[in-house]
Amino acid sequence: MKKRPLRVVLAGETRTLETAGGIFSPDGVDKGTTILLSEAPAPATEGNLLDIGCGWGPIALTLALRSPEATVYAVDVNERSIELTTENAKTLGLKNVQASMPETVDPELRFNTIWSNPPIRVGKEELHSILLMWLPRLAHNGHAYLVVQKNLGSDSLQRWLAAELDERFPEAGFTVVRDSTNKTFRILRVTRTKP
Repeated sequence: MKKRPLRVVLAGETRTLETAGGIFSPDGVDKGTTILLSEAPAPATEGNLLDIGCGWGPIALTLALRSPEATVYAVDVNERSIELTTENAKTLGLKNVQASMPETVDPELRFNTIWSNPPIRVGKEELHSILLMWLPRLAHNGHAYLVVQKNLGSDSLQRWLAAELDERFPEAGFTVVRDSTNKTFRILRVTRTKP
């Protein structure tokens, strides 16, 4: 993997990290992620936090910088992404980031906060499978914030998630709402209201 330096602003400060080709948004923080990082409410200060599809790590690193007492799990199916997120966390002195393949995360773990710019372009079936793997693992009163472009189906995804989570996990009391809109992006908020 050929790495190169990347200067970005995360959690209000300019950071020098590493990136490489063959991952999502290798040249910086993409628009959707920028909107999520600037508009999502503050993450839980402790417990377990999750970044689904971490890329080189902008979401996971921001969660870790903002919630140093929490453990941040960064998952991706791309080994380059896992390696870059791990190295970038080390560069920033963050000991609370664990980047790994999805299947290595303890299935019993529950997450107080999930932030994600989900991989919409993998196709509807795969996207649905990914979201149904992680969203049911929200802790009681936990929140997930997903940033999705309007023209890539944010409204239909919101409707599908609300119906699917209610049908499959009625005891969890999931709610799915549009938290905010910024230009061509929407942030969807999924909340687990029952233990």
